[in-house]
Amino acid sequence: MKGYFDYASGCPVDERVLEAMLPYFKIPGNPSSVHSQGYQAREAIEKARESVAELIEAEPNEIIFTSGATESNNLALIGFALRNKDKGRHIITSKIEHMSILNPCKFLQKNGFEISYVPVDKDGIVDLSFIENSIREDTILISIQHANNEIGTIQPIEEIKEISGNIPLHVDATASLGKIEVDIQTLKADLVTLSSNDIYGPRGVGALFVRKGVKLHPLILGGGQERGLRSGTENVAGIVGFGVAAEITKKEYKEESERLKRFRDRIIENVLKIENSYLNGHRERRLPNNVNVRFSYIEGESLVLSLDMEGIQASTGSACSSKTLQPSHVLTAIGLKHEEAHGSLLITLGRYNTEDDVNKLIEVLPSAVERLRMMSPLYRRR
Repeated sequence: MKGYFDYASGCPVDERVLEAMLPYFKIPGNPSSVHSQGYQAREAIEKARESVAELIEAEPNEIIFTSGATESNNLALIGFALRNKDKGRHIITSKIEHMSILNPCKFLQKNGFEISYVPVDKDGIVDLSFIENSIREDTILISIQHANNEIGTIQPIEEIKEISGNIPLHVDATASLGKIEVDIQTLKADLVTLSSNDIYGPRGVGALFVRKGVKLHPLILGGGQERGLRSGTENVAGIVGFGVAAEITKKEYKEESERLKRFRDRIIENVLKIENSYLNGHRERRLPNNVNVRFSYIEGESLVLSLDMEGIQASTGSACSSKTLQPSHVLTAIGLKHEEAHGSLLITLGRYNTEDDVNKLIEVLPSAVERLRMMSPLYRRR
């Protein structure tokens, strides 16, 4: 993983997690079966459920396993809306949510729901007064991410919960889990999205915290697994891996976050020494592993390719929307022009980054930026 700075797009599976998963690829039992092999699989799932619940200070029966954060977000929004539409059809979310929130919102809009999109300031902090003024008698749900996966800005979830009062709150904690504290007792959220791969567990596994008393309509119908909210034979090995990843994260994330924060701050300090470079997102209210910067007169994708030739992997934004040529909706929402957004570079740090990685990035980046600027007609004409 030398030179890898794209942990927001995908984390490698921790070797300890992989080792714990391997035996469960060989266990043939269906967790719903009543024989010993089935019981062994069921027992492993419930142990993992306890571990994931413990990570966020929840109860095990409040954890619903899914195929990942995207499914969890869909279940939280669409499942809640369909189950509670008799109470109202108005939902509040922000303009910088992940596409797995925004696209379900578009689906709901086409099916008779009204969505209010909260603007953000130049640092990506949601407008609390807009949320307060948007609440209506028919508002049934507020959905705000804990931290943004692109610019790293951390939202004031506790203040949002105070404003929302009795209106259920959904929090997408995909980007924040394992980087900062995600405590249900502090956040007081009613629904929380969790991702396995973002804490060095396997891909294809996630979870949704569903507070007791919150009712959802299932999106996947079948045998009634996961309390009837997510049918289908469970991915036993993947869930086991998620559970072990949660155990490791609970033990190690605070010390690891401090280490990454030191790397982050050193990178930001050195990057901003480059002429016409700027930090995207809040300087202090920021994930400890996130550096999102922009450079005038160059195109971010060219910079990513240039760095890759030097053995450094980074990104220009969310990997989930990288196939589109449109600028990041997050960067335009904080007020950047299209050309500014296209000149951005996303560096996300992780468990396997070293001091040597950071040193090489700091050494290589200025010359890569300068080389691309010398090819830019905009730079030469200034």
